[in-house]
Amino acid sequence: MKKTSVRAKVLTGTVAAAALAAATLGAVSASAEATDTPAVAAAAVRTDAQNKNLAQSTGLTIEAATKAAQATLDAAAKAGQRVSVAVVDRDGVTRVLLKGDGAGPQSPESAVRKAFTAVSWNAPTSELAKRLAQAPNLKDIPNTLFLAGGAPVQSKGAPVAGIGVAGAPSGDLDEQFAQAGVEALTK
Repeated sequence: MKKTSVRAKVLTGTVAAAALAAATLGAVSASAEATDTPAVAAAAVRTDAQNKNLAQSTGLTIEAATKAAQATLDAAAKAGQRVSVAVVDRDGVTRVLLKGDGAGPQSPESAVRKAFTAVSWNAPTSELAKRLAQAPNLKDIPNTLFLAGGAPVQSKGAPVAGIGVAGAPSGDLDEQFAQAGVEALTK
């Protein structure tokens, strides 16, 4: 009969101990989630009853973002242009991205980046592009695109979303279509 080496015994013991620890931790975590969550949530509400530690954010619903995107595509189609449109939330996360029929392959990404840029600075990207003369390093900020075609969506003067358009022959047209999406939200 072959003897088991000390190394094999240690390795086997370590694996067994790790498996037991993982099983125990999983069981404890599962029972903690099941029983402690309501108590923790209630304590958090009591602790912050005056909302001193909570931040609230205003944003577009998915229905509103879709309405704005569709109004943007409709304005472009009416002008005979094939574009892509992106609507991002306050944090620059894409909520809606529509690539219009016949829009170029580069247009979806450009639309997202224009929307991100507009909401980040709460200004139309055509205005931001003019700022590059004074601060050329702005263009080095990741995920931005300082070309006309992005418009911020505001609530009480604060940015809540951005609409970006790409694919028309000029940024001025892209921005005109983005503005149509913003205006659709006021109707």
